[in-house]
Amino acid sequence: MANAEKFIVLPYRKNRGNLVPGEMRQASNAVSAEKIALAMARRFVGVAAYAVIVDEETGDMTSPRLLARHGEIADLNAA
Repeated sequence: MANAEKFIVLPYRKNRGNLVPGEMRQASNAVSAEKIALAMARRFVGVAAYAVIVDEETGDMTSPRLLARHGEIADLNAA
């Protein structure tokens, strides 16, 4: 089983009072993820940049590590 660290940016919106994740974007590295999150922060109620471990066979993501946070975000570990 091959695992790799990937970097993602996840924006959040409000829908009927609930926090809803938007379309996930991938970044090439941690610094890039943080810059993308900062650039997106004005357009969303919240944006988070994460480092995650991805099982390259199944596509499953685990072990999210928060790199940057702007505004209101959901807890990925709560699910």
